[in-house]
Amino acid sequence: MSVLGGAAAVAAKDLRIEVRGRYALGSLVPFAGTLLIAFGLSLGPGRTLLRETAPGLLWLAVLFASVLAFRRSYESEGEDGALEGLLLAPVDRASIFLGKAAAVTAQLLALEAIVLVLVAALFDLPLGHAPAVVAGAFVLGTVGLAAVGSLFGVLTESARAREAVFPLLVLPLATPILVAGVKATALATAGRAGEAGSWLGLLLAFDAVFVAAGTLVFGYLLED
Repeated sequence: MSVLGGAAAVAAKDLRIEVRGRYALGSLVPFAGTLLIAFGLSLGPGRTLLRETAPGLLWLAVLFASVLAFRRSYESEGEDGALEGLLLAPVDRASIFLGKAAAVTAQLLALEAIVLVLVAALFDLPLGHAPAVVAGAFVLGTVGLAAVGSLFGVLTESARAREAVFPLLVLPLATPILVAGVKATALATAGRAGEAGSWLGLLLAFDAVFVAAGTLVFGYLLED
């Protein structure tokens, strides 16, 4: 089986598990919504302040929800020795990484579509100025987040790493995505989409680096 064929099979398996369990719908969406409401209440009723801070709050909610999604992605593999079975399957280790990343990307994009609607309604964030730039920022940012989370998510098989090492690895590495995503979204919603090109380029470069790195080193992490 080719690398892409194996990745498609792994992604399809993870998405079937998600559809049956409805983890994102039942846990991640309420979690992200609660974060947004808490952030909004802490900032007060001023509509101007809420609108100005909305891009940052939006990306923070997505980032924290994505950490939960990464952990969930490997929890199903840890049950009943399923990870060992996956390793014995006739697929390349890179296929496992790419498939996991693709499945998490699809789940996060669905989550982000809902969260964007919530933010637009709660914080009066204008999304119509440059929807293509906003969509591009979230697609590129989500691919990068999924690459980082899928690369180190295998560490959640260790109980100690699950609680300590994994968040400490993922959150600092995701900082460039957070900064670039917030900047691109803020410029797009402020009617200055033409200035967002450099931030989108940063997201694209981040994606290329971590997808390539994950494809090359994931097998070694899996063996450890």
